[in-house]
Amino acid sequence: LCTIIHYLIRGQMDWFGLTIACVVPSYAAQLLSILWFRADGRPPGCWLLVLHLLQLGLWKRYWDVLRMATKTGGSACAGEMLMQDGDVCVLRLLEALLQTLPHLLLQTYVVVAVDPAGFVPGVSAGLSLLSLAWALVSYGRFTCLLKPGHLCPPAVAILCLLLWRTGMLGTRVLALVLFARLYSFWVFAVAGGHWLLMSFWLVAQQTDIVAQPCRWRLFNCLVGAVYIFCYLNVRPGPSKHRVAVFYAVST
Repeated sequence: LCTIIHYLIRGQMDWFGLTIACVVPSYAAQLLSILWFRADGRPPGCWLLVLHLLQLGLWKRYWDVLRMATKTGGSACAGEMLMQDGDVCVLRLLEALLQTLPHLLLQTYVVVAVDPAGFVPGVSAGLSLLSLAWALVSYGRFTCLLKPGHLCPPAVAILCLLLWRTGMLGTRVLALVLFARLYSFWVFAVAGGHWLLMSFWLVAQQTDIVAQPCRWRLFNCLVGAVYIFCYLNVRPGPSKHRVAVFYAVST
């Protein structure tokens, strides 16, 4: 909101419109949240619809998880609380990929190519980077908790993961922005080639998360686009070999 107001006050209507456009895709996560509320037997009322319309639906889910943890002391109803926490992590990751990542790319480009002294775009880009990194760490923590016999990672491990994700995403985004600054629209050719390569790689792995053929192809294409920026484990089992292949190709 501060970034939108900043561009509006300065009369930079192009960046104003593009920043607003980055907000629109995140309504997919809000819509999915409403559908999951209904699937859980909690028909959304007017106030819940208003919260999702204001982009506060995921905050409502965070509040529900915290309230359940406070009431039960974190012990009773552990399975239900884990599932609710998992819903929030998945939705938050979706929102981060659809909204935060495009916003991060846009604001980083503004700082690098248009207004190097811009304080508001710079702060917005930094917070977006942290938000995206935290969404990935939260998703990884949830998938770790789903494995039998695995406990919650300690705070030090989560902090190291956050620093790793932040550094990895920051360098990748900066490299793409600098390439776009120098070669303009050729960055889309480079990103498109990487996307196609990663999509075909996912198809070769035969990921069976989605059963229907059409949705399976769409899933691979979407995750292939995510792989332009970071690795996201979508298959069960050890992933060190897949991570090694990904970084060998990416670097």
